[in-house]
Amino acid sequence: MLRILSLILLFSLCTSSSHAQSCATYNFAGNRMFSHCSDLPSLNSFLHWNYDGSAKTVQIGYRHAGVGASSWVAWAINPAGRGMVGAQALVAFRKSDGTMRAYTSPVSSYQTQLAEGDLSFPVSDLSATYAGNEYTIFATLKLENVTSTVNQVWQEGPLSGDSPARHPTSGANVQSTGNLNLLSGQTGTTSGSVDSRTKKKNIHGVLNSVSWGILLPIGAITARYLKVFPAADPAWFYLHALFQSSAYITGVAGWATGLQLGSQSAGITYTAHRVIGIVIFCLATLQVSALFLRPKKEHKWRLYWNVYHHFTGYSVIVLSIINIFKGFDILHPDQKWRRSYVGVLIGLAALAAILEIYTWYVVLKRKKSALPDKTSNGNNGYNGYGASDQDRV
Repeated sequence: MLRILSLILLFSLCTSSSHAQSCATYNFAGNRMFSHCSDLPSLNSFLHWNYDGSAKTVQIGYRHAGVGASSWVAWAINPAGRGMVGAQALVAFRKSDGTMRAYTSPVSSYQTQLAEGDLSFPVSDLSATYAGNEYTIFATLKLENVTSTVNQVWQEGPLSGDSPARHPTSGANVQSTGNLNLLSGQTGTTSGSVDSRTKKKNIHGVLNSVSWGILLPIGAITARYLKVFPAADPAWFYLHALFQSSAYITGVAGWATGLQLGSQSAGITYTAHRVIGIVIFCLATLQVSALFLRPKKEHKWRLYWNVYHHFTGYSVIVLSIINIFKGFDILHPDQKWRRSYVGVLIGLAALAAILEIYTWYVVLKRKKSALPDKTSNGNNGYNGYGASDQDRV
């Protein structure tokens, strides 16, 4: 038993030391030598390189430790900006038959499948190895139109067959970006820029979810169920108008934030999300305008206005919910936000169901109480169905 514990302890120490090692103490096989190296701050990754300023070339050795054979790894330079979109990536993984695959992949959107393609600069001597739960990518880059300080991105994710699948979108996987000075070897993070963009993404998502996805349904519930109570007339209309107007104003603010995000992501277009958003904006504008243009109850066009207003309102709610989930798929927030919104929808649906049952109970009760008056004193202010206009649902 003591021997077993000793072996376990020895194995743990060896594993820990191999994962915690510095790039400066690492020796490559085959007498490969690099003059600079950097311990990257996340995902157990290390970058080694030689930079020739006169020839504008850089030889790199990128190591990614602590990953299984069923994973892919990538390291990239982003000449156009910071982050994932625009990155010129070197990708490597071990195929199901045990052979290695290393290739280049330009990243043009967040929905990338890391398809093989030419980069914006020449790449030669590209190869990769896998041993001891560690991938290593070797390559020579010709950086004629890139300065000595570059933006770098590195990543890991699971394989689906012999193809890269989507990597996690939380924790270390969204922190694996920074800048690198090829001459001095100094590195830094781009957390300020990432936080700024992430903040805009969060603002866009929250504003649209609250406006179109929460305030708008609450306004519909208010209009549908409060008017059945005499004490709520005409307060229900003002509450309905308040919720609808608030949803519209907040939604416009969220739409403007989305335009800012789009301007920072040139070449990236989410057509369905954009088209649905434009339709929602147009219908919501008509809906808010209709609140101030509705005919009086006695007007002959009031019935048609009611049909239009209800149809447009429910259409906006359905389209808004669909587009919010499309937004979740685009922005990739933590799953807790998607689950929270689903919980809000379930809560609103449950509230609407309870109020619907109670509304019919009130209406049927009033009809029942009105029957004696109807038989003894005509319709006595009630319609031919034994219910006043106030009792309709």
